[in-house]
Amino acid sequence: MRLSIAIWPPAEIVEELGALDRAPGIQWSEPAQWLIKVRPLGTVSERVVPDLVDALTFELEGAPSARCVLGPRTRALGGWLGVPVSGLDELAAVVFDATAPIVPVTHPQPFHAYVWVARGRVRASAAGAAISGEWIADRIALVADRSSPGRPRFEDLSVFELERSA
Repeated sequence: MRLSIAIWPPAEIVEELGALDRAPGIQWSEPAQWLIKVRPLGTVSERVVPDLVDALTFELEGAPSARCVLGPRTRALGGWLGVPVSGLDELAAVVFDATAPIVPVTHPQPFHAYVWVARGRVRASAAGAAISGEWIADRIALVADRSSPGRPRFEDLSVFELERSA
Protein backbone atom coordinates (compact mmCIF):
# COMPACT_ATOMS: atom_id res chain seq x y z
CA MET A 1 0.00 0.00 0.00
CA ARG A 2 1.32 3.47 -0.88
CA LEU A 3 1.08 5.81 2.08
CA SER A 4 1.89 9.39 2.87
CA ILE A 5 1.26 11.85 5.65
CA ALA A 6 -0.31 14.83 3.99
CA ILE A 7 -2.37 17.97 4.20
CA TRP A 8 -5.34 18.62 1.93
CA PRO A 9 -5.61 22.22 0.72
CA PRO A 10 -8.86 24.08 1.41
CA ALA A 11 -11.36 24.90 -1.34
CA GLU A 12 -10.00 28.40 -1.97
CA ILE A 13 -6.50 27.00 -2.62
CA VAL A 14 -7.92 24.28 -4.88
CA GLU A 15 -9.67 27.06 -6.80
CA GLU A 16 -6.39 28.99 -7.09
CA LEU A 17 -4.59 25.88 -8.37
CA GLY A 18 -7.41 25.23 -10.82
CA ALA A 19 -6.99 28.73 -12.25
CA LEU A 20 -3.45 27.98 -13.46
CA ASP A 21 -3.13 28.27 -17.23
CA ARG A 22 -3.32 24.75 -18.68
CA ALA A 23 -0.63 24.67 -21.33
CA PRO A 24 -1.30 22.00 -23.98
CA GLY A 25 0.83 18.87 -24.18
CA ILE A 26 1.07 18.45 -20.41
CA GLN A 27 -0.62 15.72 -18.38
CA TRP A 28 -2.44 17.84 -15.78
CA SER A 29 -3.43 16.26 -12.50
CA GLU A 30 -6.94 16.48 -11.08
CA PRO A 31 -7.99 18.33 -7.91
CA ALA A 32 -8.46 14.94 -6.20
CA GLN A 33 -4.67 14.54 -6.48
CA TRP A 34 -3.72 17.92 -5.00
CA LEU A 35 -2.49 16.90 -1.59
CA ILE A 36 0.64 18.25 0.06
CA LYS A 37 2.80 15.39 1.23
CA VAL A 38 4.53 16.24 4.47
CA ARG A 39 6.13 12.80 4.55
CA PRO A 40 5.84 10.36 1.67
CA LEU A 41 6.17 6.86 3.09
CA GLY A 42 6.14 4.94 -0.18
CA THR A 43 4.89 1.39 -0.48
CA VAL A 44 4.65 -0.19 2.95
CA SER A 45 2.91 -3.13 4.53
CA GLU A 46 -0.61 -2.56 5.80
CA ARG A 47 0.62 -4.06 9.09
CA VAL A 48 2.49 -0.84 9.95
CA VAL A 49 -0.64 1.35 9.80
CA PRO A 50 -1.60 0.84 13.49
CA ASP A 51 1.97 1.67 14.58
CA LEU A 52 1.98 4.80 12.42
CA VAL A 53 -1.38 5.91 13.82
CA ASP A 54 -0.17 5.34 17.40
CA ALA A 55 3.12 7.21 16.83
CA LEU A 56 1.41 10.14 15.11
CA THR A 57 -1.35 10.33 17.71
CA PHE A 58 1.26 10.56 20.46
CA GLU A 59 3.60 13.02 18.71
CA LEU A 60 0.93 15.30 17.26
CA GLU A 61 -1.05 15.66 20.51
CA GLY A 62 -1.17 19.42 21.09
CA ALA A 63 0.90 20.20 17.96
CA PRO A 64 0.16 23.66 16.60
CA SER A 65 -1.51 24.30 13.28
CA ALA A 66 0.71 25.47 10.44
CA ARG A 67 0.46 28.62 8.33
CA CYS A 68 0.93 27.37 4.75
CA VAL A 69 2.03 29.64 1.94
CA LEU A 70 1.52 28.62 -1.68
CA GLY A 71 3.96 29.75 -4.38
CA PRO A 72 5.31 32.17 -5.42
CA ARG A 73 5.81 30.38 -8.79
CA THR A 74 5.35 26.96 -10.32
CA ARG A 75 8.49 24.83 -10.67
CA ALA A 76 9.43 21.97 -12.97
CA LEU A 77 11.30 19.21 -11.15
CA GLY A 78 12.10 15.78 -12.52
CA GLY A 79 9.51 16.05 -15.27
CA TRP A 80 6.75 17.17 -12.88
CA LEU A 81 5.21 20.60 -12.42
CA GLY A 82 4.65 21.66 -8.83
CA VAL A 83 3.74 24.58 -6.66
CA PRO A 84 5.92 24.94 -3.56
CA VAL A 85 4.23 25.10 -0.17
CA SER A 86 6.16 26.66 2.69
CA GLY A 87 5.38 26.79 6.40
CA LEU A 88 5.40 23.07 7.06
CA ASP A 89 9.01 22.59 8.23
CA GLU A 90 8.29 22.28 11.96
CA LEU A 91 5.32 19.98 11.43
CA ALA A 92 7.33 17.88 8.98
CA ALA A 93 10.17 17.51 11.51
CA VAL A 94 7.73 16.14 14.10
CA VAL A 95 6.19 13.78 11.54
CA PHE A 96 9.60 12.53 10.34
CA ASP A 97 10.81 11.97 13.92
CA ALA A 98 7.64 10.07 14.82
CA THR A 99 7.60 7.84 11.74
CA ALA A 100 11.26 7.20 10.86
CA PRO A 101 11.59 4.33 13.38
CA ILE A 102 8.62 2.63 11.68
CA VAL A 103 9.29 3.51 8.03
CA PRO A 104 12.93 4.51 7.38
CA VAL A 105 13.55 7.66 5.36
CA THR A 106 14.75 6.73 1.87
CA HIS A 107 14.25 9.91 -0.17
CA PRO A 108 16.60 12.90 -0.35
CA GLN A 109 16.57 15.36 2.53
CA PRO A 110 15.68 18.04 3.30
CA PHE A 111 12.20 17.32 2.01
CA HIS A 112 10.33 20.17 0.33
CA ALA A 113 6.54 20.29 0.18
CA TYR A 114 4.78 20.73 -3.17
CA VAL A 115 1.37 20.41 -4.72
CA TRP A 116 2.02 18.48 -7.94
CA VAL A 117 -0.26 19.87 -10.65
CA ALA A 118 1.16 18.07 -13.70
CA ARG A 119 3.30 15.04 -14.37
CA GLY A 120 5.05 13.34 -17.19
CA ARG A 121 7.49 15.13 -19.42
CA VAL A 122 7.01 18.68 -18.20
CA ARG A 123 9.65 20.96 -19.67
CA ALA A 124 11.28 23.65 -17.55
CA SER A 125 9.80 26.26 -19.91
CA ALA A 126 6.31 25.30 -18.62
CA ALA A 127 7.23 26.53 -15.14
CA GLY A 128 7.29 30.02 -13.70
CA ALA A 129 3.61 30.89 -13.49
CA ALA A 130 2.87 33.18 -10.56
CA ILE A 131 0.55 31.75 -7.91
CA SER A 132 -0.11 32.65 -4.32
CA GLY A 133 -2.33 31.81 -1.42
CA GLU A 134 -2.17 31.00 2.24
CA TRP A 135 -4.16 29.08 4.79
CA ILE A 136 -3.95 27.54 8.22
CA ALA A 137 -3.55 23.76 8.16
CA ASP A 138 -5.38 22.52 11.23
CA ARG A 139 -5.35 18.83 10.37
CA ILE A 140 -3.00 16.31 8.80
CA ALA A 141 -3.85 12.83 7.55
CA LEU A 142 -2.32 9.42 7.03
CA VAL A 143 -3.36 8.88 3.41
CA ALA A 144 -3.49 5.68 1.36
CA ASP A 145 -3.05 6.11 -2.38
CA ARG A 146 -5.27 3.49 -3.99
CA SER A 147 -5.13 5.10 -7.43
CA SER A 148 -5.02 3.20 -10.69
CA PRO A 149 -4.13 4.60 -14.12
CA GLY A 150 -6.56 7.40 -14.90
CA ARG A 151 -8.43 6.94 -11.60
CA PRO A 152 -7.01 8.92 -8.67
CA ARG A 153 -8.28 7.57 -5.37
CA PHE A 154 -6.95 8.65 -2.00
CA GLU A 155 -8.30 7.52 1.34
CA ASP A 156 -7.66 9.16 4.71
CA LEU A 157 -6.86 6.28 7.05
CA SER A 158 -6.55 8.57 10.06
CA VAL A 159 -6.86 12.32 10.56
CA PHE A 160 -4.99 14.22 13.28
CA GLU A 161 -6.31 17.57 14.44
CA LEU A 162 -3.77 20.33 15.08
CA GLU A 163 -4.26 23.04 17.71
CA ARG A 164 -5.46 26.34 16.30
CA SER A 165 -3.42 29.32 17.45
CA ALA A 166 -5.31 31.98 19.37
